[in-house]
Amino acid sequence: MNTTDTLITIFGGSGFLGRAVVRALARRYHRQRIAVRHPYGTRLVQLPGPGGAGEIHAVRANVCSPHSVTAAVCDAQIVINLVGILFEHGQQFDTVNFEGARIVARAAAQAGARLIHVSAIGADENSLARYAQSKARGDAAVLTEMPGATIFRPSIMFGPRDDFLNRFAALAQMLPILPLIGGGDAQIQPVFVGDVANAIAKSVGGQTRPGIIYELGGPDVWTLRELIEFVLSAIDRRRLLVPIPFGIAKIQASFLQFLPAPPLTSDLVELLTRDNVVSGKAEREGRTLAALGIDPASIESVVPTYLRERW
Repeated sequence: MNTTDTLITIFGGSGFLGRAVVRALARRYHRQRIAVRHPYGTRLVQLPGPGGAGEIHAVRANVCSPHSVTAAVCDAQIVINLVGILFEHGQQFDTVNFEGARIVARAAAQAGARLIHVSAIGADENSLARYAQSKARGDAAVLTEMPGATIFRPSIMFGPRDDFLNRFAALAQMLPILPLIGGGDAQIQPVFVGDVANAIAKSVGGQTRPGIIYELGGPDVWTLRELIEFVLSAIDRRRLLVPIPFGIAKIQASFLQFLPAPPLTSDLVELLTRDNVVSGKAEREGRTLAALGIDPASIESVVPTYLRERW
C-alpha cells in the first residue's frame, strides 16, 4: 500500500478511541479525514513530519445524515466507523448504532472503499439491553451493505481519560459507599485503548480477514468487584462496597438515567447481568488480538499511572 496516496475517512475520530486511532495511523499513514459533527475546535493529534497536522483534517459529518456521510467518504480508499452511543440523550440507540452504521456502510460500498467498523463485545439481538440489540443490528446491517467489511468488537476499554475506571475513581472521591451491581460478580475483560487502535491500524494495513468479526479483550478477566477494588487501591482510597441486587439497581437506574451524565441506567444494569469477555469460539477461530500479533497491555501496567495523576 502506498501510504501517501491512501485517504482514510474516520467517523468519530475525535472521541476516546478515535484519538488513539488517529495517533496510531498517523505513525503509519499520511492522509486522514476526521468526520465529526463539530469539526471546529476539534483537537486533532499533532505529530511532526509525515502524518502531522497538515495531513490530518476535520470535516463536518453526522452518521445519521446520508448526504454528509457520502461527502465525507468521497475519494477515500478506507472508511473507519467508530461512532456509537452508550446512553440515550437526544439520540436513540437504533438511530446511531444501527441506522448510522448502515448509512456509513452503504456510503463506503458506493465509494468502493474498504470498511472497518467498531462494535462491542456483548452485541446480541436477543439481549434485553437495547444497547446490545442496536449494536448487533448495526453489525448485521454493515455486513449486508458490505460483506467484506471488518468488524471489531472490543470489551470495555481503558486508558487515560477513559469513562470506565475513571468513573469509579470519581465516585470514590464523592461517596463513602460504592454499590456492587448484582454483587459485582460480572466478568469483564478490559482492553487497552491503544491495543484496539493498533488492531485497527493493522486492519488498515491489510492484516485482517474481510467479512470477519474480531473480539478484542485484554490479557485478564476481572470481576466488577475486583476492578473497583483495584481502582481504590490505585488511588489509595478505602470505601465500603455494598452488593446491590439487580432488581433494586434497576429501580435506582430508572431515576438516575435522566441525569445529563447518568452514573447508571437501566440498560447498563441489564448489561451487567452478562459477562463481557472474548468468546472461546473467537479464540479458536483466530479472531482476537493474539491472532493479529498484538500482546495486550494489562491493567496493572497502564492504569495506576493515569489514575494517580488525575485522582
